[in-house]
Amino acid sequence: MPLPDGFIEELKFKNDVTEVISSYVNLKRRGRNFVGLCPFHGEKTASFNVYPQSGSFYCFGCGVGGDIITFVERIENLDYIEAVKFLAQRAGISVPQNNKKDEEMANLKRRIFEVNRESARFFHENLYSQSGKGALAYLKERGLTEKTIKRFGLGYSPKSRYELINYLTTKGFKYEEIVNANLAYAGKGKSVSARFFDRVMFPIIDLRGNVIAFGGRVMSDQKPKYLNTSDTLVFKKSLNLFSLNFAKNDNDGTLILVEGYMDVIALNQAGFKNAVATLGTALTSEQAKIMSRYAKEIVICYDSDTAGQQAASRAIELLRPTGILIKVITVPGNKDPDEFMRAYGSEGPARFSQLIKSSGNDVEYRLKKAAFNYNLETSEGKIAYLKESVKILATLNDLIEQEIYAGKLSEEIGIAKDSVISQVSKEQRKNRKIREKKQFLQIQQNISARNNKVNTEKSDNLRAAVAEEAIIAYIINNPEAANTVFSKLSPDDFCTSFNSRIYTVLKDRVSKGRPISITDLTQDFNGDELSAIALMLASESERMSTKETVIEYINVVLYEKEKLNKKNIVLAKDIEIIEYMRKLREHKK
Repeated sequence: MPLPDGFIEELKFKNDVTEVISSYVNLKRRGRNFVGLCPFHGEKTASFNVYPQSGSFYCFGCGVGGDIITFVERIENLDYIEAVKFLAQRAGISVPQNNKKDEEMANLKRRIFEVNRESARFFHENLYSQSGKGALAYLKERGLTEKTIKRFGLGYSPKSRYELINYLTTKGFKYEEIVNANLAYAGKGKSVSARFFDRVMFPIIDLRGNVIAFGGRVMSDQKPKYLNTSDTLVFKKSLNLFSLNFAKNDNDGTLILVEGYMDVIALNQAGFKNAVATLGTALTSEQAKIMSRYAKEIVICYDSDTAGQQAASRAIELLRPTGILIKVITVPGNKDPDEFMRAYGSEGPARFSQLIKSSGNDVEYRLKKAAFNYNLETSEGKIAYLKESVKILATLNDLIEQEIYAGKLSEEIGIAKDSVISQVSKEQRKNRKIREKKQFLQIQQNISARNNKVNTEKSDNLRAAVAEEAIIAYIINNPEAANTVFSKLSPDDFCTSFNSRIYTVLKDRVSKGRPISITDLTQDFNGDELSAIALMLASESERMSTKETVIEYINVVLYEKEKLNKKNIVLAKDIEIIEYMRKLREHKK
């Protein structure tokens, strides 16, 4: 059964939407509402809105919206009941017993955690078996100690594609559970084979100590070299970082961002326990925001090759909007951190510490990288360097930063500081216009795509659908006026079935004396549907409908429904005529 209304009301009351969201997003008041940079996608212009009156949020940039529970689900990567428990714990209240569906989902997640944990044990034991001798030798050759191997729970997946499966089934796990954890593929019939085989295994552990996934480094010539668990019910690549479970408690305000598992492990063994890495993909905006919660400074230490430097530039773009301090290390000799530590042996930690101390921030890194491409002894080289540098400084929002680097640039190439700042301002205005135009188009596309996804009939009944949405938002914001609207309009009068369903739910809840806020609807609609409802509330916040305008909306719905009915009658008659003519032609034959 669903969670009781009284509990949901207490949960809302004790978890103010603005207060909770502001612990993740820097919000600024705008009239009655609040705005900030969206935590769910990278942006430079604030399009994330919080509406205290309706207890909702909506981002016009990416189309994500909902209530406080939805927000916690997304930001903490939790399911519905886990998000409820999170908020309940925050408020110091107890959660009533889950319904059957929630219990089934919780049990499924629990079993995935258990099968992952058992698999990690299996892989680790295999590393020290006869079949794992080659893998263990490989790790020792890479300079890893027994202590480090055990700390990270490293292991080996045997060459046989069925050994893990047989082991797990003897432990009581079903094929379906093993496949759900992405530890195996389901073939034709009942055949199931392991996803990882003949690989050194790296368990990926979340902040609560659960094994949520694996990375595997191949020991043969097969491709790909590294293989990672695909997204499952307990794991999303874009929302996790390797070794953050260690780094979060031992970072001294700084995280070192590297590219791979071995880089993290090598640094950790050398005493840098604050190293983390992405999981087989480029850094995401979600990962950037996660890191900003656990540190005040990020030190980027990617490979020195072209691909690594491009990845570093991309990481800077994503980390900048979080407001976190950024440094960039360039490891000499085109080495990665793992190679660096092995090359310098016992001197490695001290040398790496010196690299961190002498590293410049992200602006200095980008300017130095730009200068490397031009001959600053020539006028043409200076002009080209100035143009590229102005583009870099135009990405800075802090005027003091602009002043400082404009001064340095002025001295470096012998041009007036005011001229540099003037060019930077011009570039920023140009970028702002491009960004605003792009954002406007993106907003329109997102709104249209999301609406079409959950309300497939909207584009064919646009006038009626807009009026229906205004009515729904008005009812949610003014429940005391709901019965007046219900007496004039039935769900059957709606032209779109999605809006009719929302209206039906609202009408049913009001008739039973139940609350109808967006949080109360979270158990009746999925994430995309709640985003669509949040957009209705966001639009209503700007519109602020009155009783008189709602009557107009009702008349629009009734008029459009009547038009649709007449159209359907005509269409039905046309079909009858066509069918009659067809039968007549057949009869003449």
